[in-house]
Amino acid sequence: MAISDADLRYLRRCVELAREALDDGDEPFGSVLVDHDGTTLFEDRNRVKDGDATQHPEFAIARWAAEHLTPDRRARATVYTSGEHCPMCAAAHAWVGLGRIVYATSSAQLSGWLAEWGAPAPRVAPLPVNTVAPGIAVDGPAEELAEPMLKLYRAKFGR
Repeated sequence: MAISDADLRYLRRCVELAREALDDGDEPFGSVLVDHDGTTLFEDRNRVKDGDATQHPEFAIARWAAEHLTPDRRARATVYTSGEHCPMCAAAHAWVGLGRIVYATSSAQLSGWLAEWGAPAPRVAPLPVNTVAPGIAVDGPAEELAEPMLKLYRAKFGR
């Protein structure tokens, strides 16, 4: 499925959340959970700066959805995110039965930029979502948002 104008609107909110995270001294990632009817159900941003590297917004979405949504609503919901899910978040997404993922920038893009800047590689292999969770519908990256995300990543990880 192609990324639609509606998808881009939610992805732009993810970029705003990533900016909020960066402004708070955290890593620039943000995510939004949207119901099948377009209602935003939950949103969050990275909160790893205090030492708990599991505090990713996609993981928070999975936990929230498991507690608040029926399996059917979870399956019909979409997770929008500024960066492609890491393996931990992809697994959580699959385990709770969430639907489609749409991301602004891919793990491959971020890995390339980190290497270009000489930044340390992530502690976890940057696997594509479908390597971890093969049954999930995934769309991305959104080329329109590569530049704003590049700027946020460079501000946090660039040298």
